[in-house]
Amino acid sequence: MSDEEVLTRLALALAIGALVGVERGWRERDAGEGERTAGLRTFALIGLSGGMFALLAQSLGVAAFAAGFLAVAGAITLFRWRESREEGGFGATTLVAAFLTFALGAYAIAGSMIAAAAAAVATAAILAAKGWLHSWLKTLTWEELRSALVLAAMSFVVLPVLPDRGFGPYEALNPRSLWLMTIAIAGVSFIGYVAVKIAGTRYGPLIAGIAGGVVSSTITTVDMARRARAEPKGERAYLSGAIAASATMFVRVAAIVAVFGPALLTRVAGSLAAALAVSVAAALIVDRPWRSGKKADGEGSRLTNPFELRTVLLFGLLLAVVMLLSTAASETFGEGGGILFAAVAGIGDVDAITLSMTQVVGERVSPQAAALAILIAVAANSASKTVLAAAAGGRRFGMNYGGITLASLAAGGVVALAIPWST
Repeated sequence: MSDEEVLTRLALALAIGALVGVERGWRERDAGEGERTAGLRTFALIGLSGGMFALLAQSLGVAAFAAGFLAVAGAITLFRWRESREEGGFGATTLVAAFLTFALGAYAIAGSMIAAAAAAVATAAILAAKGWLHSWLKTLTWEELRSALVLAAMSFVVLPVLPDRGFGPYEALNPRSLWLMTIAIAGVSFIGYVAVKIAGTRYGPLIAGIAGGVVSSTITTVDMARRARAEPKGERAYLSGAIAASATMFVRVAAIVAVFGPALLTRVAGSLAAALAVSVAAALIVDRPWRSGKKADGEGSRLTNPFELRTVLLFGLLLAVVMLLSTAASETFGEGGGILFAAVAGIGDVDAITLSMTQVVGERVSPQAAALAILIAVAANSASKTVLAAAAGGRRFGMNYGGITLASLAAGGVVALAIPWST
């Protein structure tokens, strides 16, 4: 290591300590001289000490570094203990920050300078976010925490151990692919819940409809229809929310195709975009949120849980069944059988059939047939939501929703007819 590199790395070690020290010093800026364990200067020296002892370790061995760390750690611990006795508190953040600053200063010498700098920035950011993190923890519910942990376990514990090959009849069931798609749906549900919690209850049915549509456009449509029947004065707002949920469904299908079957995206994107444009325009015109003095509805979508594990697992089971049946239909009756099955399956769930088509395209189903099956499933799902909207919200709500849905599907159909399906 050249002298220039040594000086550069020592400067980084000093800067790391100073960065953490700025945050610690600012937080205790009102304390008098000698009334705090460590501030800007002390943390800067701790970072530099880590760098110096790392240099000594290269000549004298690891024992030199260990001795330096124990000396610094012992001194900081002693002073922090005395400070805690005076304050009557038990905070260990400053102590841990000092240990980490010493280690990062050492790593600036012995390891990657970029990684050391990035870790220092992350450390300072976490320390500075104390108030925000504590406020967030106070609003965090057990259901939210549990759902986040379950989603993490699904992604990083279960997924890596699943086999990545076909099983069952026609080898249509790939455990890893099925689980990955199940995780995707759970993640989408979680994002939708967060969106509803942050924006839905503040900005009313329109935003709540968008966020709820990320989770389930069918459930959101029925919920909006019921609210419209219960509160006739807010029918236009709830109709706007239901249409927004349907518009979100078009986006969700396009996103699923883009992630799991990008080869199909060019064949379905135009139709979905046309239907989306009509739905968005209708949602905005129906409720006209830009009107001055318009009051936000405080209800939004009453999602009380990010996602239920049982519901997610049932979706995974449904997805497996749909993939198996769509494959069997295609193998037995040709591509026409798969398309007919998509029309029936789409009535209940458009995500499962969309995911299924992205997995069988090219192997048992041509890209043209797979794309057509997805669009037919979308149309069938939209038609079923119209029936549900009429049943839950009444004849007028159902007719208004159905008319807009028909217009959006017609726009998508016109674009679909213009697609050269034979290529």
